[in-house]
Amino acid sequence: MNPALQKTLAFLLLIIAGYLIQSKIQAKNELKGVKVLILSIVLPATIFVALLRVEVSRSMLILPLLALVLNAALYFASTLALPKLGFEKESPQLRTMLLLVPSLAPGLSAFPFILEYLGDGELALAALADVGNKVFVLVILYLVAMNWYYRQRGEAAAVPNRSGKLKELGVALLAEPVNLVILVAIFMISFGFDLESLPFFLSDTVARLASLMTPIVLLFIGMAVNFQKREMALILRVLCYRSGLAFGLSGLLILAMGLTGPLALLAVVFAQCAVSFWPFAHMSAVEVLRQEATPQVFDLDLGLNVLAFSLPFSTVVILSVLSFEDWFASPTVLFPSALIMVVYPAIYLLRPYFQEVRADTENARA
Repeated sequence: MNPALQKTLAFLLLIIAGYLIQSKIQAKNELKGVKVLILSIVLPATIFVALLRVEVSRSMLILPLLALVLNAALYFASTLALPKLGFEKESPQLRTMLLLVPSLAPGLSAFPFILEYLGDGELALAALADVGNKVFVLVILYLVAMNWYYRQRGEAAAVPNRSGKLKELGVALLAEPVNLVILVAIFMISFGFDLESLPFFLSDTVARLASLMTPIVLLFIGMAVNFQKREMALILRVLCYRSGLAFGLSGLLILAMGLTGPLALLAVVFAQCAVSFWPFAHMSAVEVLRQEATPQVFDLDLGLNVLAFSLPFSTVVILSVLSFEDWFASPTVLFPSALIMVVYPAIYLLRPYFQEVRADTENARA
């Protein structure tokens, strides 16, 4: 059996194991504790080890910029496509989706698979790219959310104390454990230090924590899976559209930069990440500010359902891509894959046409 396929089956078993112990989780705080453990300890340790094992160069500084371009492309394309996929213009549901679709959460949905299939080098590159994504989801999407809020209130777009809030978000960005680790690792590399330069007890501790990354994240994915029938068809349309658009953008990037092998696969996988929790946090903050007389800005229930469905959806797509090894590194595969992923949304777009044809047929028979 193909080694990559065997690895995928092993990962699926870990996800199933996590799903089977859902009944043992009595409160949301227990699941939240696992998430905090991953994002605050295990993931930073993994990124730290990966960065100290790879040679960082100035050319890598383009990675955060490329991630920002990806976020922006997803956002602007969605402003055109989402109204045609079942969302009314200027509706809370549309604003909710516009905030979620361009966001990426590689820490939980991509990093463990990048590490296992592509190695430390590509994981380090993905971590650097995620800095640009963090700027987009923490700062830019916050400004977009607050702008919508004040428009709903009928006030000027200027946000009171915006500079203070941006400063707070900047501090939060720097205080993220993963970002702190990236800064420390780059500082060490710039002075010629690597993992072997650390005392053994410290390097061994970090390495042991990093080794927990894949199993604990896969178990968490299984424990967090929560399929909600309500709005599932609507959410699936959006996620298929988002995945198809990401495949197309990855294909264009690979063509433009001549990427091959693991780097090309990294470009594909990074774009297929699940949506981030941060936009939902911005939406929740806006709804807390909103007074009863103010029209609803976001649909928090829809946002929660998207978050719940996006992680398993992205996991399946990413595992499928990596299981075929270098096959998905080619634009000749990515562009048809993009078309396949948008078949379901396209059927929805063509539904009025089919209904009209059916009605004409029935009238003709009558």
